[in-house]
Amino acid sequence: MKEVFPMADVVNLWDKPRSENLYMIVGWRQWADGGSISSGLPQYLVQQSNARKIGELRGDGFYLFQIPGTHDLVRPVVKFQDGFPKSLESKRNFFYYTGDEQLGVVIFLGDEPHMDVERYVGGILDAAEKLGVKRIITLGGVYGELPYDKERSIGGIYSLRHMKDEMEKYAVNLSDYHGGASIGSYLCRRGGDRGMEVVGFYAFVPTYDLSSFTQRSSSIRIENDFTAWLGVMRRVNHMFKTRFSLVDLEAKDKQLMQAISDKVDELEDGDPQVGIRDYMNRLSDAFSETTFDPLGDVWEEELRRLFDGGGSSAESDEE
Repeated sequence: MKEVFPMADVVNLWDKPRSENLYMIVGWRQWADGGSISSGLPQYLVQQSNARKIGELRGDGFYLFQIPGTHDLVRPVVKFQDGFPKSLESKRNFFYYTGDEQLGVVIFLGDEPHMDVERYVGGILDAAEKLGVKRIITLGGVYGELPYDKERSIGGIYSLRHMKDEMEKYAVNLSDYHGGASIGSYLCRRGGDRGMEVVGFYAFVPTYDLSSFTQRSSSIRIENDFTAWLGVMRRVNHMFKTRFSLVDLEAKDKQLMQAISDKVDELEDGDPQVGIRDYMNRLSDAFSETTFDPLGDVWEEELRRLFDGGGSSAESDEE
């Protein structure tokens, strides 16, 4: 029988990891989910790391069953077989854990609430406090007209003012956004109200409306932007000192670039007079690429250690 740790009225935790350094990655099936960065990437990390489920945030009171004037926009999906309700797809909000005694990561993946966001966000923050999480990273994605063959621009937000100098090291564009709040933005603010460290990474994902170019295909949209996933995870690994393997994502990144290039060539060959390839080249030439290079920091720290401390690594260890 699973042990349940007393929590807020919406949270059940049946396992409490004992990692000395514990962090959290949070994503949702949500509005700001361009390139599936907020939903697909956390699920990918759960699968790749064999993370185990350690708790849930119950859906009590957070989701609408119907909206007048619509048919099934928000209704859960039921599947019948010979009159029997074989399955019912309800909203899911689970906590997972991967790590060891020294370093661990809690991964939360949920469905953005329709209402009572204060209690919903409060439940996530309560769980983080109960588990002893040192910092939370939220994930999001936004579509835009950007070159597909460049590193993705990453936007950044943070919950406490003293974190600004550190954030500037991660090659992110610190947000000046003013408008409707995403669930990640909401959690960032409420985390700051509690004195908790919360970081938000938002990647900008390419999408193209080609209706003015050709009638054969009206748009190109990247559903799973592995290039953006890779850029985000390089920053996550560096910030948390985690070792999530990026080999598979690097391969998926190359495959994605080739697939888009092939699609553009196909459209160009079908309608060479409209200049789709020239359009893509103009986007690429006008784009200012920002590269995150954590190895540069590693080499700089190592050189400083050698020149300031003197001697070899073995000598330093002996001291």
